[in-house]
Amino acid sequence: MELEVTEEDARIAWLAALAIAIHVVEANLPSPLPGVKPGLANVITLAALHWYGFGVAAWVSVLRVVGGGLLGGTFLSPGFFLSLSGAIASLCMLRLATAIPGLSSIGYSVLAALAHMAGQFALAYWVLLPHPGLLRLLPVLMTAALVFGFSGGIIARAMVGAMDRAQA
Repeated sequence: MELEVTEEDARIAWLAALAIAIHVVEANLPSPLPGVKPGLANVITLAALHWYGFGVAAWVSVLRVVGGGLLGGTFLSPGFFLSLSGAIASLCMLRLATAIPGLSSIGYSVLAALAHMAGQFALAYWVLLPHPGLLRLLPVLMTAALVFGFSGGIIARAMVGAMDRAQA
């Protein structure tokens, strides 16, 4: 039995492969705080959302986490589950945000980054490290999410704009 590969399947695979590659590179960058990364792979999710809608963006995000975990050697580790919880929270936020008319790539990115960090923090606090001292990190982590979300949104807007102009 042969599976038929649709155009959408190929599109998801291509975008997921790009996001996974960025995820793996970014995972190997030094970080001042554990778990704080720029989230550049999420730019691909934002582009997928813009061009193809929420369904494709969700597939790209989940495949990025699973593929990145497998290639990075973190699959089913605490880091994998932190990444997955962040991605799920981010996708939930993006789904809600698609109902807001006129929201820009920057708005989507900031909301998704804040939700991603909140999802990771919730898992870390309630499951992995339930210690009140962890709460002291929350303002720093959310500030980093805000800054990286804004930066990622600028990159996503520029990338989507350049691709849209190139196709016009």
